[in-house]
Amino acid sequence: MAYIGRQPTAAALTASDITDGIITKPKLADAIDAVNYKNILINGDMQIAQRATSTASITTGAYHTIDRIETILSGLGTWTQSQDTDVPTGQGFATSLKMDNTTADGSPSAGDYCIFRTKFEGQNLQHLKKGTASAESLTLSFWVKSVKTGTFIAELYDYDTTRSISKSYTVDSGSTWEQKEITFAGDTTGAFGNDNALSLAINFWLGAGTTYSSGTLATSWASITAANRAVGQVNLADSDSNNFWITGVQLEVGTSASDFEFLPYDVNLRRCERYYASSFEIGQLPALDLEKNIYRFTRPYDATNHSGIGTSYPTTMRTTPSVTTYTSSASAGTTGQITVYTGSWGAVSVNIDATSTQNQFSIYSALGSTATLVQYNYTADAEL
Repeated sequence: MAYIGRQPTAAALTASDITDGIITKPKLADAIDAVNYKNILINGDMQIAQRATSTASITTGAYHTIDRIETILSGLGTWTQSQDTDVPTGQGFATSLKMDNTTADGSPSAGDYCIFRTKFEGQNLQHLKKGTASAESLTLSFWVKSVKTGTFIAELYDYDTTRSISKSYTVDSGSTWEQKEITFAGDTTGAFGNDNALSLAINFWLGAGTTYSSGTLATSWASITAANRAVGQVNLADSDSNNFWITGVQLEVGTSASDFEFLPYDVNLRRCERYYASSFEIGQLPALDLEKNIYRFTRPYDATNHSGIGTSYPTTMRTTPSVTTYTSSASAGTTGQITVYTGSWGAVSVNIDATSTQNQFSIYSALGSTATLVQYNYTADAEL
C-alpha cells in the first residue's frame, strides 16, 4: 500500500521501503507525525477567546478569556488575564495567554494558590490505557516567558481515582521565551471513566501556600497528598511586575515532544464550542443591550399566550448546557430576559424549556396574544 501523508526523508528509508519507485513502508515515527489530533489539549496556541480578550481585577476562579483555560485562585493577589500577541519569534504562534499580577501578595497564607488549568473528558483519554500494565507515558511541551525566574510546577490530576503526579520546570532567563518539555510516566493504577465527565486536568501552578508545598514533590503517580502537589513553586504573585506568558501547549502520548500541531481556526473554534457557545461576536464580553442580536418571529400556541423559540448551537455540546439569555439594545433589562416587541419594545423574563438538549435550547414564555418580534443573545456553558 502506498504511503499517504508527509513523506519520510530519503535518509530514513531503506531499499525495502520502496517498490517500483513508490514508498510503501514508512518509518513508524514518520507515520505517527502524519496523524491529526495528537495534541490531547484543545486550543494550546491560545487562538480562541470567545468570552473576552482581556479580563481585569481577577480574584476568583472562572473561565475568563482563553477557551479551555480555567483560572482557579484563592487569596493570592489580583490578576489581569488576556489574550496577548507576545509570542516566541519564528515558531508560527500568533497569540499567547498572559497573566499579569496587579496586586502583589508577598506573604501567602497556607491555603493560598493560583493555578490555570485545562480539563479532559474520560472518553477522550481511553487510548492512554491508564490503570493497565500498558499505560502510556505523556509528554507536555510548551513555550513560556516569565519576568520571575525559578521553579514552576506542572501537575496531572486524576479526578476519577484522586491521584496526581507533579513535575517541575525552570524558567532560566527573565522575560525570555523558553521552550519546555516534561514527561509524565503512565499510571498503571485506576482507569479513566469512558464518558463525557471530568477525568483529568493539567494544572500550571503560579503560586502555592504551604498547604500545597510543604512536603515532597509527588514526581510519581500517587494518591493525592496536598502538601506534595507544588513543592518548590515560586510565588509569581510577590510583585506586581511579575507577568507570565504561555503558548504552544501540547500534551501527547510518548516520551518525547513533537512539533506543535497547528489546526485551522474553524476546527479549533468548533472544538471549543463543544464546551462553550455564544451568540456574541468572538471576544465580546457577554453583556446586556448590544446592537447585534438574534431575531425571531413567534406567535402564541395556547390560551395563555405561551410562545416557543428554538435556537441551535453551532455544534453538539458536551452535555445539555446552562443557558443565559441577554436583552438587546432596545430594552434595558437583566440576564434571563429577552426583548419583545408588542407595540413597543420591552424586556420579558423567560424560561429555558426542559426539552432543551446538547444541540439546541428552547425558550418558553407568555409573550403576548399576537405575533411577536423578539431579540436576544445567549451564552451556553457545558464546561467540565
